[in-house]
Amino acid sequence: MNELISLRHHLHKNPELSGNENNTSDTIRKFVNKHAPSYMLNLGDTGLAFVFDSETPGETTMFRAELDALPITEQNNIEYESTHKGIAHLCGHDGHMTIVAGLAKELANNPPKKGKIVLLFQPAEETGEGAHAVIQDKKFNKIEPDYIFALHNIPGAALGNVLVKEDTFAAASKGMTIKLLGKTSHAAEPDKGISPTNAIADIIGEVNKIKSELLHIFSDKILLTIVNIQLGEIAFGTSPGYAEIRITLRAFNDPDLDSLTEMLETHIYKIAKTEQLNAEIIYSEVFPATTNSSICNDIIKNSAVAAGLKVEELKEPFNWSEDFGYFTQKIKGGFFGFGSGENQPALHNPNFDFPDELIEKGIKVFNEIIKQIHY
Repeated sequence: MNELISLRHHLHKNPELSGNENNTSDTIRKFVNKHAPSYMLNLGDTGLAFVFDSETPGETTMFRAELDALPITEQNNIEYESTHKGIAHLCGHDGHMTIVAGLAKELANNPPKKGKIVLLFQPAEETGEGAHAVIQDKKFNKIEPDYIFALHNIPGAALGNVLVKEDTFAAASKGMTIKLLGKTSHAAEPDKGISPTNAIADIIGEVNKIKSELLHIFSDKILLTIVNIQLGEIAFGTSPGYAEIRITLRAFNDPDLDSLTEMLETHIYKIAKTEQLNAEIIYSEVFPATTNSSICNDIIKNSAVAAGLKVEELKEPFNWSEDFGYFTQKIKGGFFGFGSGENQPALHNPNFDFPDELIEKGIKVFNEIIKQIHY
């Protein structure tokens, strides 16, 4: 266990942002290759998949961890504090990686009796791009997993408790950027320009109307959050001719997110036309809903009990999103929360630090999943 704790501390000390996880990937490659996987595949640029093949017919089970860190300055006074300014593992991906890497040692000592086990280390989870890139990689077709499992530590939940939910576990979401182009004019002659000011106000009004009056038309919970508005220049002599507004859309299922997107687009283009503006809408950080199959959800619950851990049934999904949803669109998936302490700072908080005590517990749960499927 000391070896795994040292690995986690090394990863924490040397974080890398989404899409730039080259050294992190190299560290994982060296560690896992010591435990003699059957073969390794490079996926989605910096991603890695290590295959442990029993060479006996059976199902293929994949376990996934995330390679990337966050663009946030750490404020922990620990000896393994991030050495990369403005970058830190404040979501616990260092711990998730260590748990999945720890499985390699277990598999080397006790290989599966049938089928294949795949340890996937995925890039760029934080931007929603990594899982999609892995799936689009042609080499991913060589794996053809029957099941995929992952965990995410949850601050506020008791240390080691396993949080489960069938169907939607985490929300679908996307970032909407609306660009409104009019015509700049002198502030003394606003009638000679085309200002997007009224359009911005009307769009905000439509967002608030949906949140206050139209929630009933959706099958489940939706959320709309205005995160940024840019309008004109800081110049009292200028009437603005350009604006941008950014909105995060969330829903507990993909069809509701599609409906919400269509509704907003219709209102935005109508408002822009009324105000004689050109409008462009761009989407980024698109996350499908993370959904658990009933089979995988049951496997997780049984494995947690076998590992001696308490299971908590969630009443509703988490509002945050996870790009694991790209996998569960195509593969029977199981995603569970792993309590990282009732007094643990929140995810993405500058004081967050993944608890080392979770490493062994996480490996036990994943090991029990393997036993149910491959022994």
